[in-house]
Amino acid sequence: MDDVRWKQRFSNYSRAFALLREILDSADDIRAFEPIVKQGIIHRFEYTFELAWKTLKDKMLEDGIVVDLLSPKYVFKTAYQSKYINSIEPWLRMANDRNLMSHTYDIARFDEVLVRLKTEYYPLLDELYGFLLETHDE
Repeated sequence: MDDVRWKQRFSNYSRAFALLREILDSADDIRAFEPIVKQGIIHRFEYTFELAWKTLKDKMLEDGIVVDLLSPKYVFKTAYQSKYINSIEPWLRMANDRNLMSHTYDIARFDEVLVRLKTEYYPLLDELYGFLLETHDE
């Protein structure tokens, strides 16, 4: 397999991550935004999350790592075992929160996830972005 697929996916992840970064860096307390803006942030998070795990999957496949199941949690576990990411628990929490946000419209839950997004998930997504960017040009 040539490396075009993972690089195309990484390009999409880069754009999605830039949009997420833009809104997360725009305010110290993202809970202060109006509900409609919070929904937009959650949408950017969901989109970025989807591209994160799919880009990671494509990169591992490109590197010859077998990815038997196509689910975010399985991909993250494989990425952790293969040393692509440094921790597993926060990635699994992120997957759970992403699933929760897809099925709930409870503003209080939005706030809980927004806080974790800003303090815990954003740094992980940024770290992944840096790792993929480094390997992109090798």
